[in-house]
Amino acid sequence: MSESNSQHPPELNPQVRAAARKNVLIYGLARLGLFIVLTAVIHGLALLISAPVPLVMSALLALIVAFPLSMLVFNKLRVNATQAVATWDAQRKAHKKWVRDELADR
Repeated sequence: MSESNSQHPPELNPQVRAAARKNVLIYGLARLGLFIVLTAVIHGLALLISAPVPLVMSALLALIVAFPLSMLVFNKLRVNATQAVATWDAQRKAHKKWVRDELADR
């Protein structure tokens, strides 16, 4: 038997995967919430001044404003999501490399 067969595979921690999914979901929902709130505010302001602005136009403007604003407002959530996904990805890549090396020895 080769030396690599005595090595154990890198551990794939399911908690890391769950944490990554949770952090990405929280960040995504926060961004979606910001978009919806901005759409309502913009459309409400348009109705207040009696401007005939379609809801789609309010949503497009909210989308343009929400993108950079969410990166500033939800900075901590974004960093947490990025770090969690990076940790999960590193585990996955280590496991894939181990599998590739094991198959190469056969």
